[in-house]
Formats: sequence, structure tokens, C-alpha cells
Amino acid sequence: MTGEIPVLGQGELSPDALRAANINPATGLATDYLNHFNEVMMLMEMLPDMPDCAEDVLDWAPADYAGHFTNSSFKDKDLAVRAYAAAPRHVRAHLVTLVLQIEAEVARAQDMLREQTGSAACDAVARLATDSIKPLIAAASGAIHGQVEGEDDYHDESVQAGVDALFG
Repeated sequence: MTGEIPVLGQGELSPDALRAANINPATGLATDYLNHFNEVMMLMEMLPDMPDCAEDVLDWAPADYAGHFTNSSFKDKDLAVRAYAAAPRHVRAHLVTLVLQIEAEVARAQDMLREQTGSAACDAVARLATDSIKPLIAAASGAIHGQVEGEDDYHDESVQAGVDALFG
């Protein structure tokens, strides 16, 4: 590829090519990215029955969209990264807003587990996963599929400041 900026819906980013790669042709985003968050959420939900999963939760680290795909075994990872770069700015910004909120909730859970790993902490972290993280992941899935309404439901000024800094 030369110095051309890819355009969503054209050339290598045609709707057919994106669909074949499990990338939403309207948004340029792939739900595979959410696997990164689903894994930690499931570990958190298992804590009451399997407290030894706490170490895995503590070992979890955030990964941005491009970093996730670059380090994944996703078959069309390069295409996913190029499609993300071509995705509409407001769609990317909405996804990033949600991802920052998910990451903040996971960090809160990790802090809880660092302070205490007893059954009360495991129960609290599992509730956090179910009550806070799962709805945020569902909203992120909606964003990947082109649904940006309801964005204000998850509004947080510090998160918005982070998004604004990323997208100028």
C-alpha cells in the first residue's frame, strides 16, 4: 500500500471484503476486539466459585484496538487495523469512550482484589463484572455494529477528556 489513506467501503475495505473478515462494513470495526474484555469479565464472574482466578484478573492489562489485533491470531488482523483507521471518527470515539470506561471498571476490580481476596471481595468483583462491565461491553458491541445512541448513559467527564485528547 502506498501513502494513500484507505477509505471505508472502497478497494481493500470494500463491504464484501470486510464482511468476509468479520468486520462491520458500515463502521469498520470488528467484535473480535471485545474478546479481550469478555475474557476478564468472565474471570471476574467466576471468582466466587474459583477465587484462584484472582491472579488472572490481576494479570489482565488493557490493549487498544490496533494493539489487540497486532498481537492476535485474528486471520485478517492487518485489514482490521486498516479498517479501524478508516472508520468514522465519531464511531471510533464512541468505542474508545466505552473502552476507557471498561478499563476503569476492571482497574477498580483489580484494586479491590489487591486489597483483599476473600469471599466478600470475590463476590463484589463478580457483581461489578455483571452489573457494570457486562453492560459496557454490550454498549461497545452496539457501537461496533453502528449504534451510538445512548452514549450519554455512560458519560464520564474524565473518560471524555481522554477521548478528546486522543482525537484532538
